[in-house]
Amino acid sequence: MMTSIAERYFTLRKRLFEWPRTQPLLNKLALSFVVAALTGVLAQLRFYLPGTPVPVTGQTFAVLISGVALGAWWGGVSQLLYIVLGIAGVPWFAGLNGGVAALFGPTGGYLVGFVVASLFVGRYIDTHPKARNFFPAVVVMLAASAIIYATGLANLWLWFSLINKQSISFVRLLQVGMLPFIPGDLFKIALAAFTIKALTPKEL
Repeated sequence: MMTSIAERYFTLRKRLFEWPRTQPLLNKLALSFVVAALTGVLAQLRFYLPGTPVPVTGQTFAVLISGVALGAWWGGVSQLLYIVLGIAGVPWFAGLNGGVAALFGPTGGYLVGFVVASLFVGRYIDTHPKARNFFPAVVVMLAASAIIYATGLANLWLWFSLINKQSISFVRLLQVGMLPFIPGDLFKIALAAFTIKALTPKEL
C-alpha cells in the first residue's frame, strides 16, 4: 500500500514538472502570464523598514519558483511580462503601482534582477536533478538572490547618485538595499527550496 502511494506521488510530481515544459507556445505564454500575475499579487504583501526606500515584499518567492515551475526560458519570460506589463500601466508593482517610473526608481534594479534570477534558477534546476533536493536548492536560491541584490544595489546607487544627488558609501548602500532584507529572504529561500524538494522529480 505504502509503495503504491509513493509511486503515485513520484509519478504525479514528474507529470507536474513536465507538463508546463511540453505545452504549445500559446499555453506557455498563458502560463507565463499567470506566474507574472502571481508575482504581482505577492508584490502587494509589502511593508517598509526604517531608513530604506526599498520595501519588503513577497514577490521574491514567486521569482524564485517561476523558473522551477515553467523552465528556464519561460520562467524568465514570466518575469519579463511582469515588468513590461507593469511599465505599460498594469498596477501590479508593489503598492498597486504601474508605469515606467518604477523601473527608474529605487527598486528598478531588483526588477531587472528578477528576470536574470528566474532564468538562472530554471536553467540550473532543469539540467541538474541533484539541485532539486532541499540543501542544493537552497544554494541555488542563494545564488539567485545574489543576482537580484547585485542588480538592485547597482541601480540603487545610481538612484541615490544621479536622481537624489546624494553620495552614498558601499556600507551604507548595503544597509539600505540588502542587509535589512536578508532574514525575510532566507525564509522565502527555505520555502522555495522545500517546494522544489516536494514537487520536482529527482531525475532528468
